[in-house]
Formats: sequence, structure tokens, C-alpha cells
Amino acid sequence: MRRFLPVRLSLTPLLSKFLHFSDSDSAFNQMPPNRSKPDSNTPSNPKRSTFLYFSLLILFANASWAVYHLQSETLPLPISADQAGKRGFSEESALKHVQYLADLGPHSVGSDSLDLAVKYVHQIAESIKKTAHWEVDVQVDLFHSKTNANRLFTGLFKGKTLLYSDLKHVVLKIVPKYLPEAGENTVLVSSHIDTVFSGEGAGDCSSCIAVMLELARGISQWAHGFRSGVVFLFNTGEEEGLDGAHSFITQHPWSSSVKFAIDLEAMGIGGKSGIFQGGSAPWALETFASVAKHPTGQIVAQDLFLSGAIKSATDFQIYQQVANLPGLDFAYTDHTAVYHTKNDKIKLLKPGSLQHLGDNILAFLLHTCASSKLYEINENNENKLNNQPIDQNQGIYFDILGMYMVTYSQKLAKMLNNSVIFQSLLILVTSLSIGGKTGLTSFLISLTTIILTYIFSILFSTLIAFLLPLISYFPSPFISNPWLVIGLFGGPALLGALTGQHLGFGILERYLKKAGNGIPDLEAERWVFKSGFLQWLILLILGNWFRIGSAYLALVWIACPAFAYGLMEATLTPVRAPKKLKIVTLIVGLGPPVLASSGIVFQLLNTLIGTIVRLDRNPGGAPVWLGSVIVAVYISIVICLMFVQILSYIHLSSAKRALVFSVVAILALSLAAVSTGFIPAFNDDIARTLNVVHVVESKGKNQEPISYISLFSNTPGKLTKESETLKDEDFTCSRNSTVDFVTFSVNYGCLSYRNSKSGWSDSEIPVLEVEKDSRIDGRETVVLIDTKFSTRWVLAINKEQIDDFTFHVGNEELVSIGDKTEQDGWHIIQFAGGKNSPTKFKINLFWSDNSAKNNNNSSKENPLLLKLRTDVNKITPKVESVFSKFPKWCSEFGKSTSPYNLAFFASLPVDF
Repeated sequence: MRRFLPVRLSLTPLLSKFLHFSDSDSAFNQMPPNRSKPDSNTPSNPKRSTFLYFSLLILFANASWAVYHLQSETLPLPISADQAGKRGFSEESALKHVQYLADLGPHSVGSDSLDLAVKYVHQIAESIKKTAHWEVDVQVDLFHSKTNANRLFTGLFKGKTLLYSDLKHVVLKIVPKYLPEAGENTVLVSSHIDTVFSGEGAGDCSSCIAVMLELARGISQWAHGFRSGVVFLFNTGEEEGLDGAHSFITQHPWSSSVKFAIDLEAMGIGGKSGIFQGGSAPWALETFASVAKHPTGQIVAQDLFLSGAIKSATDFQIYQQVANLPGLDFAYTDHTAVYHTKNDKIKLLKPGSLQHLGDNILAFLLHTCASSKLYEINENNENKLNNQPIDQNQGIYFDILGMYMVTYSQKLAKMLNNSVIFQSLLILVTSLSIGGKTGLTSFLISLTTIILTYIFSILFSTLIAFLLPLISYFPSPFISNPWLVIGLFGGPALLGALTGQHLGFGILERYLKKAGNGIPDLEAERWVFKSGFLQWLILLILGNWFRIGSAYLALVWIACPAFAYGLMEATLTPVRAPKKLKIVTLIVGLGPPVLASSGIVFQLLNTLIGTIVRLDRNPGGAPVWLGSVIVAVYISIVICLMFVQILSYIHLSSAKRALVFSVVAILALSLAAVSTGFIPAFNDDIARTLNVVHVVESKGKNQEPISYISLFSNTPGKLTKESETLKDEDFTCSRNSTVDFVTFSVNYGCLSYRNSKSGWSDSEIPVLEVEKDSRIDGRETVVLIDTKFSTRWVLAINKEQIDDFTFHVGNEELVSIGDKTEQDGWHIIQFAGGKNSPTKFKINLFWSDNSAKNNNNSSKENPLLLKLRTDVNKITPKVESVFSKFPKWCSEFGKSTSPYNLAFFASLPVDF
């Protein structure tokens, strides 16, 4: 059994001992007068040795790293086709699919390479149909989507309307041949074939497609014993705004049979693929936890993703918000720095990555489809079946070392949290009342110590973050070597935490001595140890109030130190003087919390470092030090949260000077390594993002268009070194080289006008033409849009001037009146489609009643009504020349809002 359900325990006795702030103080002060008060530095209480304290630190660090290694990096052995047999999952077979798709190079929507990728997947699906078990019915459909609008209103899609056309998907349906009702109750397994224009997509998401093809082959030999069917959706258009999933849900006839959705994604390449969304389906989490061979998933990732801290979206959003389906969302997150770059390549795919995901999904499908669970599911099934509010029925889940998974409901989590919070606060108030003025003052000084710890830790680490741009060409020189942050930020953060705690310890010791405590240093040590509990109690209260699933971590960090302290240290005997804290107290108290949190901490740190390469969404808009500061603050918070107890042991030891010297030495070596360039910030596998776009800007009728090459980076920092390698191309880099790409703005970049007149023609320039401008019963303007040869474009509508609009393709109205959100005063229409997509459109603009007033109040001299950018997937001679001189440690970065290498601009002013 791989699933553990927590049991509600009464922690009152342990918490009472842990939180009884006057226990040793009052007990000692009640000693008989003929007993002398021992001094902490007498031979009976010698200081802890430097060797002992460093051993504790090394033990703590190694244990944390071991947990991370087991939880995130230990993968199963790949299985060959012969070992897997007809019914098993073989990474060897799946890897062949990844290799073929990756060899096609980038295959974005509308490209010839995507057509080849779709053709390949379709051929494999047909072969699965031919080799299926004779009692299994396999249906294959090559689905072409119609032109449609995808309207989402949250996250990355606020202020946007997504349009798509001529998308091709391969849909594979597997059901038992002699059970017709199984075809009406199916599990959807989905991922996308298409990639961004800048990478071959071995990780995102050819690896997912390969896993699905191998799963489909195995399921086709099992499904004769199923009670429910499986639909495999190999879609296109995900990278352009989740268009493929939307077209399937809204247009394909098989979508009505889907009762549960599994989405496979990647924000990097390889490693363990874990659940990062799935709390809305507790029964699925429990099933996965009990049957998966290598259960992996963390609700911490779900909390971060849903909070918007991770700027991304997956098809799972469509399945939840449009189709109202429960489900599970899986993602690869290793090597996240290569996401959407040229380095998303098969050589970085770790052996065992496909086997890990394939084994887990296969086990889940076999169990779920053989059961009657899907027959019980309809819209909002969990809430109706259990008659509980949605937030009470959310699932809490986390894995332990990637071997076991714990799952329980939000309702049970709230009960546990409330119980611990109530008991803690009750005992805290009671203890402070008993301790009187001395206890209350000591408590307040302990809180001050925690605050000082955070202040100095963040201050020291961020000072290094601000220093890095001054001594290194790259503001974040640790991206390709993440271990550098240990010396650059971990050391200063630890030193700052020690400084803050040292100051607080000194204040507390002096106060206790003044208050008449004969051994104030021993009492101060205990207060500092227990102050770690207070910060986690605050986090537990906040997490419980906002129903944050990750609050289970705070629960573990409260309960375990309380247990250890209550068992090893606390006493109610009035004749026992306090002693130094035992080493075993620290080991027992921190063991389970380290097991529960270390893997998550390191995984989040790796992800955080990797995202710096694409941090600057508007190039030049973010401070160059921002990425380093974010990492520094994260490390400081982690150290303050996890090291408070172990640091409390240093004050009665001889290790302070040695620790300070060691930290300073490691910091100096790290700074020397990055300032001299001895350890490079980027390499052939981890690249800095650098995009090159040939821009042709139309200035209106009878005016010569302007053309130039724009060079910009989403990685914070200047482009001096990059432009030096391109000096023959005459690039000028400055903050005056700004370009408005409609979906984002380049605030700092490089421009070159040399040889920019070739590689394009006037016939490719898009046209915005006013067909009608009526002012009867309100102003209405009809604008005709001709994108020429482009089937990928974005149009921005000025919402300060335009109240609403409708959008048409031929006689069909794609976007009707109402529900138009905005972002920074603009509404964006984003279109992506295949080769046969329409290129002529009509938009009806309904002006705001205050449009004239808004125009007068506009800060711009000639405000625009419409801004249009069309993208053409073509490399001009000038761009090809730039690419030939590109540094190897640079790569283009692609996303749904990024332009291709050739982009055309057109606009319509407000006063047309």
C-alpha cells in the first residue's frame, strides 16, 4: 500500500512541554537555596566543539541533498521492448518516437515539419490499430479543426481573444469491442505535437507524445477487460494558446464521452514527471498514490502554479474551465533553463525519464478503466457524490522520496491544522501567563530574534546580488552552474541569519541575567530553539486561513521539533537545572521535516534559477539584478525557516569564528570564479536567450516602409558582448532601440539597418483599411484586415477608445459583443493556424462614449487605435547572416507571443 492517510493525534502533551516557556526557568529558580547554580562554562557543561558543530552542519546538508537526489533524480531503469512484451511500457520503443520527432527540427503550427510530425503520429496510430487485441476496438481519426475563438479570462489570457484555424490532430480511441457503453465513458490522455519555432522540442513535448504512443500500444492489448475506454489526443496548437485542446473539446464528437482528463506537459526536459495539478480530483489522487510504481507529485507546485507565480499555462486549463472535467496534470521540470530554446534536445533526456512516466500512467489507466469509477462521474461529480463544498473536497498530496505518496482531503487538513493551532495558542497564552513579565519579555525578544534573522540574512545575500552586475558581465552568472548559489547566496544568507540570531541571543541573555537567572545562556539557547516553532506557527495559521495545501509543511515543522523537545528536553521537576540542548534532540526533531521539505526546496531552487533566462518578458524592462535578488531572497527565507534550530546550537560552542571564516572563504572563491569568467554563465547546453527579428514597419499609404533588424534578450543584462561578435552587422545597442511588438515591448535592445531591404516584398505587408465609419446612434467603425501570406498574427485594440467589437471571417461572426477584458489598456486578438487558414477578416469597432475625452487626455502625441503584427516563418539573408555569427551560448526563445524571424507592422491611428 503506497498511500498513507494521516491520523488526528492530540499533540497537547508534547506541545505543552515544548511551549511551556517558563518550564526550566521557573523550575530552576525554585531549587533549594543550598543548591548552587551551575555555570554553563564549568567542566560539567563544556562548550560544544567546532568539530561537533561542523559535523552537524555537514550531516544536515548531506541529508537534505540525499533526500533531493532520491526524490527528484533517482529514475527507474529503462526497459527494452522484449522485456516489456506486448502489454508493458518500453522506454526503448518510446525513445525511437522522440528521436524521429526531434530530428524534424522545430515544428511549429503551419510549418511543413509539423505536417510530417502529424503524419508520423498518424502512421503509428494506424499500426497500433492493426496490432490491437482482437477483442479491442481501436478507432483513429485525423481531425481538422474549424476556425473558432478560444475565450479564456484568467492567468496569461486576461485581455486576450485567441483565434485558430486549420489545426490537425490525431485522435485515437481504444474501447472493449463487446461493451458499447465503455465508449461513452472515457479517460482522455492528451499532449501536443507542435513545438515553438525556436527548438526541436524533444522535451516539450515530443517526450510526452512518445509516452502516449507507447501507452496506446500497451492499452490496445489490455482494453478487452476494461469497463471504460481511453481517448488519446495528439493535438497541435498548444504552443499558440491551448488552441488544440480547445478545438477538440468544442468540435470533436468524441469529446462528449470524456469524463476525466490526463494532460502531459514539460517545462524543461526529462527527469521525473510529477503531478502539479490535480487537487480537484481526490479519488484520482488516491488511486494514483496506491497503484503508481513511482508516485511523484507535490501540491506545493500546484499552489505556486495556480497563484500565478509561474507564468505559464497548459491544456489542463481548457479541460477544467471549458469542459469542466476533473483530471491530473503531469509535467517534466528538469533542465528548465532549456525550455523553448534550441537546447531542448534529446541528448539532455535522462535515461529512465520516459519509463518513469509511462509506468505510472499505465498503472493508473489499467486500474481506473477496469473499475466503474467513470460511470459515477458527471459534472461536478466529486461535490455531488460527497455533498461537500469544493474547497472542502480538494486533495492534499505529496510524495516521500518518490516512493510513496500521501493524500488526504482539505477537510481533514483543516481539522488537523485547527487542532494544532488551537492547542498551540492555548498553551502559549497559558505559559506566558504563568511566566509573568519575564516570560512575556523573553517571548517578545525571541520574536525580535526571528525578525533580526530574516533582516540580516536577506540583507547580506541581496548585497551580493546587487554586486554581481558590477563585477560580472552577466548579472546572473550561475545559471549554467546552479551549485554556485551555495557560495554566492547560501553563505551570506547563513552568515546573516547567524548575525541576526547572535544579536537576539545576546539581548536575551543579558535580559535573563538582569532578571536574576543564574544561567541565562542556557535559558537563552532554549528560547532561540523554540522561536523556530513560532515562525512555522504563523505560517500554519496563514496557510490554514487561505486554504493553502502546502501548509502541511508547517504542520510537520511544528509537530516534530515539539515531539523531540518534549521527549528529550522539557521537565517539570523543580529540582532540575536546565542543561545544554542535546544533539539527539536536533537530529530527531529535524529528521522528518528535512525528509518532507528538502526535495521540494532544491527542486524549486533549480526551477527558479532556470526561469531567469526568460525572466524579462519585456526585454530591458526589468532591473538587471532582479533574477539574482529573487534567488537570494528565496535562499535566505529557506535558511531562516530551516536553520533556526541548528543555529541555536552554535551560541554555546566554539564554532562561530570557524563558521564565519569558512563562509567568507567560500564566498570569496565563488566571487572570484564568476568575476574572472573562470566558470562561464552559459554554455552549449544552457544558453542565454537572444532573438533576431527582421522588422518591416508600414507607415501608411504612399509612404516607404521602414525595415531593420531587432536584437533583444529575455535574459536580464546588456548585449555588449553579443553585439561585439556581430560587429560586422552594424548593431547599435541602447535604451533608444525600443520596438513595440504589440504583445510586448523591447525597452533595451540592438538595431541594425544594414542590408535590411532584401528578403521581403511589399506584397507581404499587411493592410488595415477602414471600410465604414458611422456616427449614427454612437460611433461604429468597420475595418478590413488583410494579413497577406501570414497565418500567425496579433492585433491590439485600444480599449480607451473602443468599448466593444465583433470579429468576422467571411459571413461568420467569430467574436460577438460582450466580455472583453483588457490588459494595460489594450485587448489582444491572437491568431494561429495552418496553411489553409483565412487571411482576410473584418472587425466592427464600437467606440466608447468618452473616446474623444480619452483622446484629449492621452499622453501620446499620435495615439493608435489598432496595432497589427504579422509573422512569417522565413529567414531573410540578413537574419541568416546574423545567425551564422551567433555565439554558441545563445539561443532564440519562443512562446505564443514571440514574433517569428520576419515580422510586419501595420497600424491605424485614432484620428484616421
